[in-house]
Amino acid sequence: MLQKFYPGDYVDSTYVIDFDKLYAEGYRGLIFDIDNTLVPHGARADERAKKLFAHLKELGYTCCLLSNNKEPRVKMFNDDVQVNYIFKAGKPSVRNYKKAMEKMGTDEKNTLFVGDQIFTDVYGANRAGIRTILVKPIHPKEEIQIVLKRYLEKIVLFFYKRYVKKNQEERK
Repeated sequence: MLQKFYPGDYVDSTYVIDFDKLYAEGYRGLIFDIDNTLVPHGARADERAKKLFAHLKELGYTCCLLSNNKEPRVKMFNDDVQVNYIFKAGKPSVRNYKKAMEKMGTDEKNTLFVGDQIFTDVYGANRAGIRTILVKPIHPKEEIQIVLKRYLEKIVLFFYKRYVKKNQEERK
């Protein structure tokens, strides 16, 4: 039951993901949440984000920002990184994950999703059949509805970590 909320991977930050290795594995499309995944909530693209997207483009990835925010917020971030984007995405609805793949010319097998929230980002991408990477939120300052969801996420992450540990022990 809880497994539909489990990410494919769980890492400290978007900026520690080995995108070179993932490209070598055949991934070509990257869908990113913005707030607390790439930058603190409401922030412009910083130097780290700009460098990341420049590197991803160099490698040959096509990228798309997928945000539940309104267009001015998403456009402000995208002005500095220049990729595809979808605003008011309605995550966890599957519709705009599929639209993002259409925009990028990718499919479920060669697309990755990176986000910081289980119940919107990961759950929606899992339902769309996309491999997910959950990252820890960049900054603790969040809107109240997200703060409340974080408590529930801790429960899911507790069981996720037990699930991963059990699977690793079974492989030994």
